[in-house]
Amino acid sequence: MIVIPVKEGENIDRALKKFKRKFEKTGVIKELRARQVYRKPSVVNREQMIKAVYIQELHNKEELV
Repeated sequence: MIVIPVKEGENIDRALKKFKRKFEKTGVIKELRARQVYRKPSVVNREQMIKAVYIQELHNKEELV
């Protein structure tokens, strides 16, 4: 359960913004969307490999500059 300490006299919009930010960091929505559709482990591994290669290429480009 997410607990947001609200100071006395603090604007409710500001507290709501804190809640949304904290909720987003937990990754609940992302996990729910991922669980809606089954993906084969081979597909998941392939996507992770493609992402890793992409990130490695970005790092290599940064080293050259």
